[in-house]
Amino acid sequence: MRLYRKLLPLLIFLPVIMSAQTAQHPTPLFKTIKAEDAKLFNAYNHCGLTTLGEMVSNDLEFYHDLTGLSVGKAPFLAAIKENICGKVQRRLLLDTLEVYPIKGYGAVELGVHRFTHPGDPGNVGDARFVMLWHDEGGKWVVTRVISFEHNKGLLAKQ
Repeated sequence: MRLYRKLLPLLIFLPVIMSAQTAQHPTPLFKTIKAEDAKLFNAYNHCGLTTLGEMVSNDLEFYHDLTGLSVGKAPFLAAIKENICGKVQRRLLLDTLEVYPIKGYGAVELGVHRFTHPGDPGNVGDARFVMLWHDEGGKWVVTRVISFEHNKGLLAKQ
């Protein structure tokens, strides 16, 4: 009975652990989401509001630990234009990237990203993130984002 109690948590989470798609074990889904992430944040870094608008859902929900909840594509794009364009750059810390399939929907992406400020090189911060991607017949769209644990670059040593 004691052995059963010790093994039960492992048995419950084993399917989740085994389905992890990471940079060390890339799958086609991992490669797809990694490419979509790169496209999304290339637009973010270069103020490509049209591309950003095409890649997020109309009912986007963006949860941010410091600024709260933002709902909708328009408020998201307005916030990018006002607060990000020309002021902030984002880089994915690739070894933190994980991708998991969501049957009948798409994928969830988790990781850590680093933010820098071109006008202030000492201003660096990391944050954890979760993004929910919906596969709309081969077109991937972000529907939900959670960005949290913002700090001064302490989450990853890269």
